[in-house]
Amino acid sequence: MTPQPSHPQAGAAVKAADRAHVFHSWSAQELIDPLAIAGAEGSYFWDYDGKRYLDFTSGLVFANVGYQHPKVVAAIQEQAATLTTFAPAFAVEARSEAARLIARKTPGDLDKIFFTNGGAEAVENATRMARLHTGRPKVLSAYRSYHGATATAINLTGDPRRWPGDTASAGVVHFWAPYLYRSPFHAETEAQECERALTHLADTIAFEGPATIAAIILETIPGTAGIMIPPPGYLEGVRALCDEYGIVFVLDEVMAGFGRTGEWFAADHFGVVPDLMTFAKGVNSGYVPLGGVAISEAVAETFARRPYPGGLTYSGHPLACAAAVATINVMEEEGIVEQAARIGESVLGPALRELAARHPSVGEVRGTGVFWALELVRNKETREPLVPYNASGEANAPMAAFGAAARKHGLWPFINMNRTHVVPPCTITEAEAKEGLAALDEALSVADEHTV
Repeated sequence: MTPQPSHPQAGAAVKAADRAHVFHSWSAQELIDPLAIAGAEGSYFWDYDGKRYLDFTSGLVFANVGYQHPKVVAAIQEQAATLTTFAPAFAVEARSEAARLIARKTPGDLDKIFFTNGGAEAVENATRMARLHTGRPKVLSAYRSYHGATATAINLTGDPRRWPGDTASAGVVHFWAPYLYRSPFHAETEAQECERALTHLADTIAFEGPATIAAIILETIPGTAGIMIPPPGYLEGVRALCDEYGIVFVLDEVMAGFGRTGEWFAADHFGVVPDLMTFAKGVNSGYVPLGGVAISEAVAETFARRPYPGGLTYSGHPLACAAAVATINVMEEEGIVEQAARIGESVLGPALRELAARHPSVGEVRGTGVFWALELVRNKETREPLVPYNASGEANAPMAAFGAAARKHGLWPFINMNRTHVVPPCTITEAEAKEGLAALDEALSVADEHTV
């Protein structure tokens, strides 16, 4: 591990420049206090005071191969020395090879790759492709979802971040996806939840008019919204509804893809092949911004003789694609996808369930691979959330106290509403995982103080 010497004056300078000039996303600018980061390696990062944190967030769930992997860093350096950048209309080796490797991993016939700069742009373009392919205007998406912050993507999103930018005129219709712990269908079993969720979706399609619906988009396993693994049969049922009505099925794998769930893509757990699949984050562990859409043969054929009306100046940027090539190769060579599955099955899953049994604040544990969520509650019997939906200020104090306790013990937690997610790098070792779980145990004791 790289030493973490203390440089408080340098840290103060970084913080001062940030506060003077950086406008932060999702924030009231005068109410935040960003931590100044001095460095990162593997599963850890540290500040200028030399305090080290085990990162249970993987950044924003993107550092799948950890920070500063030497082979990925070397690939970026080599590409920069060879060809730093070039326009997207040309064939470039790094771009071609990244597309080839991605297409080799995607399920079914998703063999054409349209590159973007990130996940939101991937969703924007997948939606545009679906609408042009079908000639229809509407797109259905789930409540409790996140698809990005650009114009169409934020309207597709099903959490409160949508509200300030929701035009209510983007051709988006929301529906309820399965979530047994807080079932909108009053289901008591996974089978009931699956059946009732599919009936609800079929009814939504019928009442919206099947001939008006271009696409249904789902996060294969919803990420920020709570890591709700769909019950057996659900995604297959959605695929069947799409086939019945000529609707394009889009799976958003921006967060769940590239090893996060213990498979290359979360869709691999269910044996489902969508018509379009969006990706970003883990494709190159966020080392250089990159995202994209994997496109089926049928959708690609629509644009064989008809120009696709979309593009980005930095589509398939050579540095980003070189990082993707190196990341995919590293994941294969080092068995990182298998490592994520193994850690989830043998370490994270059993330990998190044991924590749930001991802590009254843990209502449910859900997950797979290195993709887990703990639902924190005030009361296990009533399942009342530890904080209200979309809480802020004093109402969010219990979760704020939990987060502060985790950081005090050297753990950087992922917190969203009344949940904490356990989403470390796919490369996390057993010893590191146990270190983080011990810190989480301590922090949950603080959450327990707010239970009844």
